[in-house]
Formats: sequence, structure tokens, C-alpha cells
Amino acid sequence: MSFHPEASSSEHRHAPKLRASIPDVRPLDRARSMKVKLSLVVLISVTLAVIITWLGLRNGLGPTKTFPLAIFVSLAFTLLISRGLTSPLRDMTVAVRAMADGDYSQRVRATSRDEVGQLAQAFNAMTEEIATADEARRYLIAIVSHELRTPVAALQAQLENLVDGVVEPTPATMNTALIQTERLTRLISYLLDLSRIEAGAAELHIEDLGLKDFLQEAVDSLTMLDAGKGIDFVVAVTPEDLTVQTDPERLRQIVVNLVQNSIRHSPYDGTVTVSAHADGHEVVLEFLDQGPGIAKEDRERIFQRFARGTGNTTPANHPSSGGTGIGLAIVRWAVDLHGGTVSVLPSKHGARIGVRLPREHVPPGSE
Repeated sequence: MSFHPEASSSEHRHAPKLRASIPDVRPLDRARSMKVKLSLVVLISVTLAVIITWLGLRNGLGPTKTFPLAIFVSLAFTLLISRGLTSPLRDMTVAVRAMADGDYSQRVRATSRDEVGQLAQAFNAMTEEIATADEARRYLIAIVSHELRTPVAALQAQLENLVDGVVEPTPATMNTALIQTERLTRLISYLLDLSRIEAGAAELHIEDLGLKDFLQEAVDSLTMLDAGKGIDFVVAVTPEDLTVQTDPERLRQIVVNLVQNSIRHSPYDGTVTVSAHADGHEVVLEFLDQGPGIAKEDRERIFQRFARGTGNTTPANHPSSGGTGIGLAIVRWAVDLHGGTVSVLPSKHGARIGVRLPREHVPPGSE
């Protein structure tokens, strides 16, 4: 991609005129080393000087005319070639200044194979990552603002009605306020977990855990989130005394986030199934719902931060509240801490997500 930066200073405002008068020539792009390029420039410039000197003396021109001409031609050639050699460095300088002003759209034209070309390619990759991170930051601010505003506004309206005597403090009104408070608590927990991901926190408190009672308790704590959908929750563990060495808090994050995701995309009167079974030295957890499913192009992307599936259209009988795009990223983080894997499994109906965890925890760095 060509690079045409726009500079803010007077020096860079004159850059386009300079480029128009001196072309950006890169005949040495195929060379894989800057040393080779510099050697070729010196060799060619010296050869030009020798040829011009020889032709001048042969045609009767004196040294006073031949030597200055040879020097001028050699310097002109060196200037022309060196401009092409250093062009990516100048482009990077202007791009960095643009990035300081918040413009991450600039890219460096990388056509050479030498160290400067490799630096230009690395710079473009870095710029792309920074642009993506900045976009994610802006998206996070927008998502958090939206997610916080909704329950806060609902709580405020509820409390104002209670204070003004418009409604009575009945169990129903208190339950509505409690639901909004729990929604705020979940969002704050997501943000705290996200900060742990950014900080690289990897502390685990491992203990032997019976899966049947644990999964049943975790699912029971989420049944109130079905928003009147009448969802049937099924927990199946084979064998019933199946145990795993895990951090209960991190495993709860995995289960809660995946079950919440299933609830969000399930139809009315649907079924959410949470199952676990042993597979050799691993424990396999599966989460199945009867929602619209996950498109193939989204099956890897949904575990990235702030990403939400776009491949499938949600039918009218499959209500979805969207989501922050953080929960599944937290799932992958917690699974990775245990040395396991998480993936979207094939399913004829609904979304089916599988989590594989080692039955016996192996500390990092040990065999």
C-alpha cells in the first residue's frame, strides 16, 4: 500500500513538493541486506565517476571540467538511490507523529527485503495492533457506558417511585431493584476479570472438586436469569462421582459465563444442558442450548475480547440481549490458566461449546 502522510508542521507540508521533484526510486529492493545495497551504491557511483572521467579525458576535456562532472553525477546518483533506501524511515517518522495525534490509518510502503523493509513490515503490523487496541478501548467505553446506564436508570426510577410514594415497597418492586443490582455486580465482575487478563494474573488455588454438586449449584444460581423464558436446565455428569483438580472460583467463571451465554440465546421454553464426562486424563464439559447456533466464521472469533457473533440471525422466538463481548474471553482465559482448551463443537441445533480440562492439575513449568 502506498503511504501518503499529511504532516502538521511546515516542514512536512512541503514534503509532497519534494517528492514530486525527486522521484522515490527503489531499484535495489530485491537485495536482502542493507550492507549489499550500500556496497552496490558505492560500487556504481565509483564506476560512474571513473567512466565519466575516462570519457572526458578521452574527448579532450581537462581535469577541471571532468572531475566536477564526475563528482556531480556520482552524488546525484547516490542521492536518488539513498532517497529510496531511507523512504520507509521517513514514512515511519511521519506515521508516528500522526499516531501521536490519534490517527492510526497511516501505513508504510514496504517493498524491500532488507532490514529496513522488515522494520517497515513490523511497523505496519504494530500500527494495526495499536489501531485494533484503540478501537477495542473505544468499544469498551461505549459498551460499559451503555451497560451501566441501563440498570442505573432503572434503579433510579424505581427508587424515585418508592420515595415519591408512587409505588409501594412490595417484594416484587424490591426484586426488580435486586435484579438491576445483580446486573451491575456482574458487569463490575467482568471488568475486574478483564483487568486481571490485562495484568496477566495467573494465580490458581487448586483443590479436588466433585463436579456433579458443583455444576448443579452453579446452574441453580443462574435459573433466576432466564427472564421468564421458562428454560429447562439439565445437568448430567458421568460418572456421578467424577472429580477434577481445579480452582473452584475460576471454574465457576467458566460455567457461569457459558450458561449465561446459553440463557441469553435460548428460545422460550427451551432447554440448556450442562454435561460432564471423563475422557482419559481429561474432563470434558459441554454446554448446549437450542438457540440459533454459532456461524462457522464466528467460532474462533467469539472468544476474543469484545467480539460478538454476527454470522447467524436470531429468529423472533430466540430473544437475545446481546452482551458485552467479555464473558467468552474470560472463559478462554480461565481455561488457559488450567492448561485446557475451549472450542465450539459441531451441533445440528443450537450452540454447543466444549471445555477440556486436565483431571490432575500440572503446575506451569513442570513435566
